Amino acid sequence: MNTRVRATWVQPEDLVGHELRQAAEDGRDARDIERRWYEAGGSPAPDRAGASEPPASPELRAVAEHLLDELALLESPLADDEPTGLDAIRAACPHWPRPRTDPAAVGRDRLHAAWLGRAAGCLLGKPVEKLPLEGIRALARATGDWPLSTWFTAKGLPPALSATYPWNRRSATTSLAENIDGMPEDDDLNYPLLTVVLLQRYGRSFTTADLARLWLDELPAGRTFTAERVAYRNLLDGVEPPDTALHRNPFREWIGAQIRADVHGWTHPGDPGAAAEQAHRDAVLTHSGNGVYGAMFTAAALAEAAGGEAGVHGCLAAGLRVVPPRSRFAQAVRDGVAAARDASGFDSVVDRLHDTYGRYHWVHVLPNAALLAAALTHADGDFTGSICRAVSGGWDTDSNGATAGSLAGLLAGRPEALPDRWTTPLKNRLATSVPGFDSVGFDTLADLTHRLTHQEALRP
Repeated sequence: MNTRVRATWVQPEDLVGHELRQAAEDGRDARDIERRWYEAGGSPAPDRAGASEPPASPELRAVAEHLLDELALLESPLADDEPTGLDAIRAACPHWPRPRTDPAAVGRDRLHAAWLGRAAGCLLGKPVEKLPLEGIRALARATGDWPLSTWFTAKGLPPALSATYPWNRRSATTSLAENIDGMPEDDDLNYPLLTVVLLQRYGRSFTTADLARLWLDELPAGRTFTAERVAYRNLLDGVEPPDTALHRNPFREWIGAQIRADVHGWTHPGDPGAAAEQAHRDAVLTHSGNGVYGAMFTAAALAEAAGGEAGVHGCLAAGLRVVPPRSRFAQAVRDGVAAARDASGFDSVVDRLHDTYGRYHWVHVLPNAALLAAALTHADGDFTGSICRAVSGGWDTDSNGATAGSLAGLLAGRPEALPDRWTTPLKNRLATSVPGFDSVGFDTLADLTHRLTHQEALRP
């Protein structure tokens, strides 16, 4: 019997490999530290799992903790172009959106479509999360669904192919066409629910510390992953925000903050600058640099869409205005847009982006930003095209599908504009561990968000 508990995403011996990879990506010279790590018997970070087997010895774990602290002292040559503080970010953005003096309105139906779109896109990507690109393509082609246009299915799938590319273990029973029965729990939906609670409890003037208190009150630790789990651990260790994002956290530029940004955008219709500032206060609990930009970009783009006056290309442009233009995140978005504009078939777009960004971890924000921008650009606002392209490109499939569906849902404007094959299986029911929301309807969530948009704006 296995009596050990290998908590994922927090073991020091696993974090060193991720931090060494992060150091290489942001230009820090960690060669001496890397040499000492491997001489001590350390291993690279797990490629896709959250924890390695078996656990490290006490001696190796002590080395890991020491080297993590050494790595934190290395300065990045990219720091000036990729600041984390809001004032420095704004100073780096020459076209920061002007504050809106005439508040725009967002209708309940538009918010309902956004919630449904986020759920459908997330659910589409769940069964193939963690699979390599070639596996996603092979599974869809084998069932006659390529280019991707509907839910994945195991019906008619050759057993050998199923064995080579097994569905995501946690999602297979709830996210294939033949077994979808409402929207299952997913962190890509849990975090928007928590943002609703955050705004209900503290209003738009919430602080990062308020968000930390909310997480400790309402978010089970086991429902956090990567940067969020490290930050949660740091809170329990007495580390104060925003240091929670930096202390022994090699995931601080991964996608986690971006998946928390939607409600910040939805509740600031037509005001992308204000949406980005609010998303920043959320993001810095767990992320820095490009990880924070992912949240700000998404919130700004969604705020532009919520205003109802811009198409998808204008929304992406609004998102870029709140991101330092010399950052790697801004370049990733520009690369995605350019790749989509240069090609007729989306497979060639994806291949180009994988050639450019394939060296990053599949949950890192940069490859996913490039893919998301490419998918939205290539689909030109079409809902099915947006979520299917985002998922078919691999990497963080459920998160990209969710964000693409959120934006495309806002642009569609009403639930009836979304194809029935995406909304009917959801059965207006969302499973979640967020207290008070299990089995909540998307229509109810639209009402709550609409109330926040129009009432919370009046709170100081």
